[in-house]
Amino acid sequence: MKGKQILSAIAAVLALLLAAAMPALAEEKNDIVIGGSMPLTGPFAFAGIQFNRGLRDYMEWLNEQGGIEGRKVRYVAEDTGYEPDQSVAVFRRITSRENVSFYFGDSTAFHQTINRELDRRDIMMTGASFASELNDTERYPLQFMHGPDYSEQVAILLRHIAEEDPGARVAFIYSDTEFGRDPISAGRETAEELGLEVAARIVTPPGAADISSAALELRRARPDYAIFHGYILAPIPDFIRRARQMGMETRFMGTYYSMDQSIIDEMGEAADGFMGVMPYRYFYEEDAGESELMRAIHERNDEYQTIYYIQAWVAGSMMAQIARETLARGEPLKGSRMRASMEGLDEVDTGGVIGVPVRFRGNSLPVGRIYRADVEAGRMVPVSDWIDLD
Repeated sequence: MKGKQILSAIAAVLALLLAAAMPALAEEKNDIVIGGSMPLTGPFAFAGIQFNRGLRDYMEWLNEQGGIEGRKVRYVAEDTGYEPDQSVAVFRRITSRENVSFYFGDSTAFHQTINRELDRRDIMMTGASFASELNDTERYPLQFMHGPDYSEQVAILLRHIAEEDPGARVAFIYSDTEFGRDPISAGRETAEELGLEVAARIVTPPGAADISSAALELRRARPDYAIFHGYILAPIPDFIRRARQMGMETRFMGTYYSMDQSIIDEMGEAADGFMGVMPYRYFYEEDAGESELMRAIHERNDEYQTIYYIQAWVAGSMMAQIARETLARGEPLKGSRMRASMEGLDEVDTGGVIGVPVRFRGNSLPVGRIYRADVEAGRMVPVSDWIDLD
């Protein structure tokens, strides 16, 4: 009787071990699923369509290379119209029917809203937002940015100004929105640390049609540089034209979301000399084609690809790097395990899409380069080396 009890106990233990191993065995055989709440319609569709194409193309290319550790990657996304409630509904639909490892979000509001569900479902997320708030490892442990946050973007611009023109006078021009206000306080502190004078902080309604009083405020301040944030296009061209009409020599700069070639083209002559920060190479850069990933982008789509397409391609690349590292450690593709893998990444090679090896600092990649618009050439040209805040 005692022998039968021992055998029964051994069988029970083996059954428990087998049951515990089943999820890992099932995961090993399954596709790696990346979900997405994508703004394919609505006010942010100009970027959302490109995010969608960039992620889709990267996943197709990755699968052609054998996937990740032999596992195929599957991308599943739905339109949100850039509505936070709809973004949440899409997230819940996709995650209820798919075993999602990574997710791509469409807005800061969605990133903020969905954070607790990410923790509960143990899913890692990146997306369209570079909000400084998200660069908090305690509040947002399962989120990451594939570039510098907005405060870091402004810091990169200020670093360039301090190197080129020590002691220069700088103005911040920003929209009266959460997006616009995001980096202003940190930017002021950084400017003072770098020995730059903050000549003015000028706030406008988003997409302001009449900037008369704001332009007069800029003329009174007469800064050497003015940094725009919280806008995509308007009212940037109007500010530049009025400054030139008033004989000002202020040099104008912008953050990432005002830096696509299509936006520069739409600005017309006002764009000439406009500078800004970019975390990635532009599609048409000659030396960009020397890298594996940029070469893959060129071969897949030979026409100009927007910065949003490149951004999504980098997002896919970082997801793959994190997943590959996690699987190499013998861990399941769960958010908390992948967070540990992400923190262990060092000198990550993005295949030249970012011009230097990078590593995460907090939840971001604090690296960028300054580009200037050359209207005659019809393109953005680099005017700095890669600036790494780390």
